[in-house]
Amino acid sequence: MEQITIRDVAKLCGVGVSTVSRAINNHPDINEETKQMIMDIIKEYNYVPNNSARNLKRSDSKTIAVLVKGISNPFFGPMIQVLEREVEKKRYSFVLQHVEEEEDEVEVAIQLEKEKRLKGIVFLGGMYSHKEERLCQLTVPYVIGTVNIKLPQKLEQCAAISIDDEKESYRMVDYLCRCGHRKIVILTAARDDASIGKCRLEGYQRALEANGIEYDESLVVRMKKNLQTYTIKNGYEVTKELLDAGREFTCIYAISDTLAIGACKAIFDAGKRVPEDYCVAGFDGLDIAEYYEPSVTTIRQPREEMASEIIRILFDMIKKRPAEKQVIFEAKLVEGASTGGGRRAPSALAGGSSLIKE
Repeated sequence: MEQITIRDVAKLCGVGVSTVSRAINNHPDINEETKQMIMDIIKEYNYVPNNSARNLKRSDSKTIAVLVKGISNPFFGPMIQVLEREVEKKRYSFVLQHVEEEEDEVEVAIQLEKEKRLKGIVFLGGMYSHKEERLCQLTVPYVIGTVNIKLPQKLEQCAAISIDDEKESYRMVDYLCRCGHRKIVILTAARDDASIGKCRLEGYQRALEANGIEYDESLVVRMKKNLQTYTIKNGYEVTKELLDAGREFTCIYAISDTLAIGACKAIFDAGKRVPEDYCVAGFDGLDIAEYYEPSVTTIRQPREEMASEIIRILFDMIKKRPAEKQVIFEAKLVEGASTGGGRRAPSALAGGSSLIKE
């Protein structure tokens, strides 16, 4: 989409260019209602003021932006380190941009692209529910990382790199079922989530069905919306409520390791033990899952390898070389003490499939 100019903004608002300039620069000599109208048009049409157009045209900016939705999530830390290192190796500048949960990451990227004259963009987190027309507004190559999303063929300068969240979630829940668990709680995302929470819930449902276990909505526990998502605190609070309600279950499967650790703490505070009273499993393979006591059974994502692949494909697109559009990495199930090393659930009947160790 062609970028609009300050004159276009003035025409759309029915004011002069000088009035638009005063609104942009927060000049006191302008009516507040007029100023608000101008700012609304600027936002709607994604206009970014260019205060030094001549200098920008002369410069050949070599900047890569990494937009992270959920920057406090420890999952992204090692990936960001690899991305920054690899970008700087190629003598490009690295810009890290935090995107709030309620923000539109594509809108943020469009603004950055104009302000920083970007050569490429990496998205970490988010990016599930954007329309093709919206994505077409990005004019530089970009890679969507950690999100298993099918990209339209029309979008040539983009790629997606992730694990198969549904498949890996199935792997974890199937493992828990083969350990003898029949009542498995899932700590998952809000009902309206269209991202990894939805995929991992679908894997949970499919694994239960494959093991002849009826899906029970009462065992689906969703994160609290008034707390930051995918945090230890959120996992603690929802598990505390679950235990207080006296719900019958033998195992908790949390869709992130941070939620799983919060669940363990709530179990301990209730005077119970892990794994003797309740088993707990997580997802992502964070360092904290390995060093927590008990160590948490998890699905380990190859984060550093994924980050390196993101940069390789992004620069292939920047240099106009052939590049893969979709890359799916295999994850690994890592047994920890939180599920008793694959022992049978206390209430499980004898017999059944043998445990296949990773």
